[in-house]
Amino acid sequence: MNPSRTPSVRFKGYEDEWEERKLGELASFSKGNGYTKNDLVEFGDPIILYGRLYTKYETVIEKVDTFVNKKDNSIISEGSEVIVPASGESSEDISRASVVGKSGLILGGDLNIIKPVNYIDSIFLALTISNGSQQQEMSKRAQGKSVVHLHNSDLKQVNLLYPKLEEQQKIGSFFKKLDNTISLHQRKLNLLNEQKKGFLQKMFPKNGEIIPEIRFAGFNDDWEERKLGDHAKYRRGSFPQPYGNKEWYDGEGAMPFVQVVDVTNKLTLVENTKQKISKLAQSKSVFVPKGKVVVTLQGSIGRVAITQYDSFVDRTLLIFEDYEKETDERFWAYTIQKKFEIEKLKAPGGTIKTITKEALSSFNVHLPKFEEQQKIGSFFKQLDDTIALHQRKIDELKLMKKSMLQKMFV
Repeated sequence: MNPSRTPSVRFKGYEDEWEERKLGELASFSKGNGYTKNDLVEFGDPIILYGRLYTKYETVIEKVDTFVNKKDNSIISEGSEVIVPASGESSEDISRASVVGKSGLILGGDLNIIKPVNYIDSIFLALTISNGSQQQEMSKRAQGKSVVHLHNSDLKQVNLLYPKLEEQQKIGSFFKKLDNTISLHQRKLNLLNEQKKGFLQKMFPKNGEIIPEIRFAGFNDDWEERKLGDHAKYRRGSFPQPYGNKEWYDGEGAMPFVQVVDVTNKLTLVENTKQKISKLAQSKSVFVPKGKVVVTLQGSIGRVAITQYDSFVDRTLLIFEDYEKETDERFWAYTIQKKFEIEKLKAPGGTIKTITKEALSSFNVHLPKFEEQQKIGSFFKQLDDTIALHQRKIDELKLMKKSMLQKMFV
């Protein structure tokens, strides 16, 4: 048996070599027609534009949220067509395919349309075009420089390796179920993020107010308004100069060194910092123990994290070291994050260009009693943990899909 004609992972009971033929012998070809994103309207007839395959790629397209006013010469799907973009920004982008999962959809311009013969499964064909050896072959055939092009004449010359229809269908069904599971977790994640956004708006006072819209039972007092500099003690990080000195990085005893790039938009640091600070440089930097709030002051200004490990911190970040009154760290992290969101709205163009330690100290912040802070902090921690759990599950499923795509196609 020729190993180049069989994948490394197969369903039980399938052992035959995969057959190889030109795609032009296995399908009929046509083109989408006419429409561009300039034709889109709020309500009308559903359409698939080629850009969707880049911005919202799906193996099977079943729901469409773009609409146009239908023209007389429109190309309408019958269902089960495989569509491939005819142009794109790179040869990698262009070498992808989706199945049109339902009839009645308009197929816009710059789409190559493939209608396979009855012994080639559409989902299998789309998957192998996007991930098998055909993907590399299509990338090579893509023409152009700033914009690459792929024509039906190129697609017809692609060598397609395929098993019997039953095995194709099993492969297609496996990945469709996997995609549905990923989509389900993504919808849950999106809903949780929307819920969190709503709670953040309602559980903290709006700008100019002293109590939030929603509170836990038993808490009725006004929140205290204070200058940030009067409530918190803070300092900037540091790093020995010059930055490029190799002695300041890595080696035995090196520890995480937190820079702006290491602060995520999820109130955490990345798992592994971009740089490690050497034993020699540590005495010239600022040590921050696990559980402290830091905020970025340059670059992506106003990004906040609660450090989840001991580290040293760069001068482009501010570290909150202590507070005049007992303060819940997670509540404080969200207070700082929301304060920067308000300040960004005030800034020209919605972007804060720079922020000094002194300017930060003049920010007005609102603080309830510590017990209420704890309840709010605990509530958002549970919500953040649930969001992180769904994100990890999505990441795991995507890794599994990537691995299976490499192993189940030739």
